[in-house]
Amino acid sequence: MSSKTSVSLNKLSKYYGSTRGIFEVTFDVLAGEVMGFLGPNGAGKTTAIRTLLGLIKATSGAATILGKNALIPNVELRRKIGYLPGIAATYDRYTALGYLDFIARMRGLELEAEIRKLARRLDLDINEHIHDLSKGNRQKVSVIQAFMHSPDVLFLDEPTSGLDPLVQREFEKILDETRDRGAAIVLSSHVLSEVEHLANRIAIIDRGEIVIVDEISTLKAKARRRIDLFFDSKIKRDDFNKVPNIKEIEVEDGSLHCVVTGSEHELLKRAVELGVNEVRTQESSLEEIFLGLVSAK
Repeated sequence: MSSKTSVSLNKLSKYYGSTRGIFEVTFDVLAGEVMGFLGPNGAGKTTAIRTLLGLIKATSGAATILGKNALIPNVELRRKIGYLPGIAATYDRYTALGYLDFIARMRGLELEAEIRKLARRLDLDINEHIHDLSKGNRQKVSVIQAFMHSPDVLFLDEPTSGLDPLVQREFEKILDETRDRGAAIVLSSHVLSEVEHLANRIAIIDRGEIVIVDEISTLKAKARRRIDLFFDSKIKRDDFNKVPNIKEIEVEDGSLHCVVTGSEHELLKRAVELGVNEVRTQESSLEEIFLGLVSAK
């Protein structure tokens, strides 16, 4: 991952009259990074992406993509961007190949070889008419149009919706390859296990405002997690009264069960002093972290 910023939002806001869509959304995405963009339904994810892409006019704030002002029309910049919307509109009278070729020509490109390569990887018959395709195969068409021109920046809104597990795995390989060549990727998905697997960092938005931007590993280290400690002899609750960062303590026979928030260093140090022989940790999932942050707002 590079230290170069490919996407930057600075206090980006959008109002619909007096109704707030997003308010002062601020975060950066680096080249070679997958940024997970999370939030409940209606939180402002799609509004933020569409405003950033100039599809919706911003009320205030600033945004850049690849160092260029993203809020004014720029054809050359748009050619370097891939966008997979949550609900994709296609021209049903075309075959999949015809539609994808039409999109390529709109960008001034000839991409049939790349289209066919991606179609093989995703197991898509591009000679079928779009109106005859299943939901999953239509989603494959949308994935191809987002990746086929090797963009430097991608915005992916629910990219694996309708894809079967084998195709999802191939999509992940394509995404990894795209990231590894230095593209910046904003990934919005309700499948939090997918984001946890693919993303470097996450930005969580709720009610139009950013709740947090941080690395997933850092959030996990700060999150609540369950720790079970087992000892050779009986212990007392009082043995752990002065240990920081622990609560919900339960002691029974030779075991201690508790919840830790933050560092468990002092807990483990005290446990060693008392002769611990087994430690079991239950890490918080990204879903648990997400729910905790959103519900606490």
